[in-house]
Amino acid sequence: LEEAAFQLQQIFRIDISIALNILGIESMRAGHYRIAYTCFKLAADRGYSKAQFNVGLCYEHGRGTEKDLEKAAFYYCHAASSCHPMAQYRYARYLLCHRPGNEWDRHQKAVTFLEQAAMAGITEAQAYLGVFYMRGLHPKEKRGLKYLLLAAKNGDAQSRYHVGVCYEKGLGVQQNLAEAKRHYRESAAAGNRNAQERLR
Repeated sequence: LEEAAFQLQQIFRIDISIALNILGIESMRAGHYRIAYTCFKLAADRGYSKAQFNVGLCYEHGRGTEKDLEKAAFYYCHAASSCHPMAQYRYARYLLCHRPGNEWDRHQKAVTFLEQAAMAGITEAQAYLGVFYMRGLHPKEKRGLKYLLLAAKNGDAQSRYHVGVCYEKGLGVQQNLAEAKRHYRESAAAGNRNAQERLR
């Protein structure tokens, strides 16, 4: 009986969190940012990762609350730890962009979260990792190309352009100007000006 009661409490807690998060999304769409933030925060404090991510967004963009990147990172971190892919991407970006320095653990944590987000299909993480591996102190060109290709396949025109550069210069792949042109054309057709210039 105790076990059944505990299970019911868990289901009720999760259902309330889902409902609060949905209310937050609807309030955000209606332009009621303060109400949205309050709903997200209540669900986030119950441990619901989607709401934690939404609270992070509120703090990052100053919607319904003051803008605060430290607090945004705190909520992204909690959601990322629960395997929320977009939170993994945003928290990793925060670690790499807003906490500069050579702290190895933080750097490794960021890369791990980026790779998890990339493998979950987050195009932004794939594109970021592709460029990250190409431009690092010790470039890992094959690994960078792998992520650029994933992002390009997901429709990212800038990544498609970078794939063209890889083929043109032989970075992580054998040089192939015809293949470079093909990627530049696809990127240019999607409106990428760098690719249009490169084609000329």
